[in-house]
Amino acid sequence: MSDAIAVAITGASGAQYPLRLIEQLLAAGRTVQLMCSQAGQVVLNMETDLKVPGNTSEMQKFFCEHFGVTDQQLQVFGRQQWTAPVASGSNPPEAVVVCPCTTGTLATIANGICDDLIDRAADVALKEKRKLILLVRETPFSSIHLQNMLTLSQAGAVIMPANPGFYFKPTTIDEIVDFMVSRILDHLNVPHNLGARWGE
Repeated sequence: MSDAIAVAITGASGAQYPLRLIEQLLAAGRTVQLMCSQAGQVVLNMETDLKVPGNTSEMQKFFCEHFGVTDQQLQVFGRQQWTAPVASGSNPPEAVVVCPCTTGTLATIANGICDDLIDRAADVALKEKRKLILLVRETPFSSIHLQNMLTLSQAGAVIMPANPGFYFKPTTIDEIVDFMVSRILDHLNVPHNLGARWGE
């Protein structure tokens, strides 16, 4: 089985989450297969100091330089790149994480609409019984959002709204981000040191 983790960035607010997640996955020696929607690229540029290019090959070079890794450790795929490994059940990643996940992406995955590579990668994860984690970022949730989450939960996905805890008394945004990223890493069985655990 592939040790790669696919990370899909969509257009919901919360650009710090996938950046920190990718950093931690790479530090743990995992290969990252990255997909970024056009809206996801816009949000990255709005919410961070990064200027992420829209072209896939340029985005690949940009992120490899940003994280200090090779193109073997971090692979970027375009939204219509159907030859990517994540598009087929014959070569799926170990897990797919949509982080953050818009409610629009939630809807297309829940209804099996594979119009782009992000939807298809999630669809493959479900059908191949691989881990699918959706870091949904929206508030409040409508009945439609909740029904789509229930549908996906029943299909085997992990629904993980971006709801950080505050019992550890965070003093920085980084600590809040790390709380959510640590929960994702736990579900991926990737070791980390992103803060004390409950009871420690």
